[in-house]
Amino acid sequence: MKREYSKHETDYIEKYQNEGYTDNYLFEDGCLMDTDTKYKYQPDEIYIVAQHRYEGMSDPDDMSILYIIETKDQRKGTHLLGYGPTADLDEAEFFKDIPKSNYTKNSDINELT
Repeated sequence: MKREYSKHETDYIEKYQNEGYTDNYLFEDGCLMDTDTKYKYQPDEIYIVAQHRYEGMSDPDDMSILYIIETKDQRKGTHLLGYGPTADLDEAEFFKDIPKSNYTKNSDINELT
């Protein structure tokens, strides 16, 4: 992970959008929903290309994980998940249910092709 983008989620979101990860996903009804198509993905339909963790500069309880996602139907986008004391536990469980084989070891945008 390059330090120049490590301070703010929006910096990474912009970089990934420039690489074609333009879809947005919301957690709704126990599924990850594509905001454009409204399709609701189950954990086994999600592939995590990369993930970046953030901790708030002024408040350490302000924590999040930016997930870079590809889906079983070849859509690509991002999802920002809050974690820590204020996390949505159902949403966190959804990401825990994604099979480990659906996670790549790639964590640097510069390694994407």
